Amino acid sequence: MSGALLLPNEYWLSLQVTPQDVENLHTFLFERETPLAVRDLCAEFIEARIKMERSAAEKKQKSGGKSFLPKEKYQVGDNLVFPALDWTQGTVIALRAGVNPSVNHFDVLTVAMDDHSERMFAANLESHYLNEAPIPVPEHNEMNPALILNEHGNLIEKKLEAAFALDEGLVKIAGRWFPRALLIDIGQGQLNLAEAVLDMSGGEPLPTDALIKDIELPSGINAKLAEFSVNYALQCDERFDEVGPAGQTLWCLHRLEPDLVREVPLPLRYTEVEHDRENLNPAMLSLESQLNDELTPPTENDSREDISSITISLIYPHLRAGTLPMSARTRKLFPTAYESSRVRFTLIDGKTKQRIPAWAVLTNGYVFGLREWYKSHQLIPGSLVQIRRGEKPGEVIIEVKSQRSSKDWVRTVLVGKDGGFVFAMLKQPISAEFNERMAIHVPDFKSLDPVWEKKRSFDELVLLVMRELTKSNPQGHVHAQELYAAVNLVRRVPPAPLFSLLAINPAFKHVGDLHFRLNEELA
Repeated sequence: MSGALLLPNEYWLSLQVTPQDVENLHTFLFERETPLAVRDLCAEFIEARIKMERSAAEKKQKSGGKSFLPKEKYQVGDNLVFPALDWTQGTVIALRAGVNPSVNHFDVLTVAMDDHSERMFAANLESHYLNEAPIPVPEHNEMNPALILNEHGNLIEKKLEAAFALDEGLVKIAGRWFPRALLIDIGQGQLNLAEAVLDMSGGEPLPTDALIKDIELPSGINAKLAEFSVNYALQCDERFDEVGPAGQTLWCLHRLEPDLVREVPLPLRYTEVEHDRENLNPAMLSLESQLNDELTPPTENDSREDISSITISLIYPHLRAGTLPMSARTRKLFPTAYESSRVRFTLIDGKTKQRIPAWAVLTNGYVFGLREWYKSHQLIPGSLVQIRRGEKPGEVIIEVKSQRSSKDWVRTVLVGKDGGFVFAMLKQPISAEFNERMAIHVPDFKSLDPVWEKKRSFDELVLLVMRELTKSNPQGHVHAQELYAAVNLVRRVPPAPLFSLLAINPAFKHVGDLHFRLNEELA
């Protein structure tokens, strides 16, 4: 018969994963012979901890003395444990005969309890419900493994992950852990065969089971063990790259991945501009969030916001590189990975259902593979592209808000042979909806290359762009959003450094609603 064990929240908040805990999970994995995610191991860890603490509590209870039953006889000096009182303990310090006309005879014990109080109990009592009835064990939420996992699972996961990472006896592949000692040996010849299979696929990533068919593993081995062993061997070989989204393992050869996946495209490369974010006022911060620039640091609101669809305005660097920004907000719509920095997935055109092989480059915050799709839709900087979750994992839907092709007045950048540039309002063929403040037609992308190569200082370049923009506006005003889009024609820069410069440089005079005028005397 066991008593109630209460493990408060503080127990789980402050627990430390011990070597014994890790050894227990080693044993569990050995018995299961199946690689498991740390979340699955959390449940086993919690149950083992509860069992351990209950066993320790029971030992303590038994060591405290005899379990009190009203029918038994006791003497002064006896140490007793009271199961019905949550297994509290006490010592008999006095004994006398009880007096009750309805009971033949019984003893009255005076017991000094552990909490220094004194209580009286009836003993040597033939008839009493506590002599036979099981002692009720109260239900405690703290002892429900499912509730503990729900409330403290994330914290326990982190602590287990840290402990496993220090244990050389465990290996991790695609978010799952397994004992190294159980791995099947995968030889160099088998790895060479895997390379040949991926070579034949022409850069198309393949799942592990497609490789296993051709690398001649011993027959009769556990399928999951075979898959995990092959995954581990591939991960340890620098020729191979695991590029599947979370929950799916796909392998590719590093040398067959697109160049602009392995290296950041030139138009997306940002040279840090020193600035102070404290200079940004609330209106600037709000606009910064709306621009969905992948170089903008995430905020608390970004992590809380639930997004299923978002529309972005393309800036020139992404249009030129054939990429999409993975900002803190848009990132939620794209596949993630347990460990890989590159994820191969599929973009689907929401109208035509065209399937587009794409890569999410997680470390640098962009999606690659859209150059031809942009060309087919004749998009310009400022065009609107909607991104939304796909119906299946590993798929994302993109759609252009298209319109009947017509000529419209659009700000156009014209570049001279000397690398100078001007803006002019010209009629251009437009086939997709666009953001009026960010739309800039570029007749020839290559014509802007000399401007990028001039390497002007940031302040000088912003002043130059601002001066040219004001010429195409009769009022001489330029909105911060227009300036952001225009500066990114000639240099990759996120909103914050630009907005900070507008806020602190007296050459830019704020005239309301994030519109600025150039003060030529100070400029």
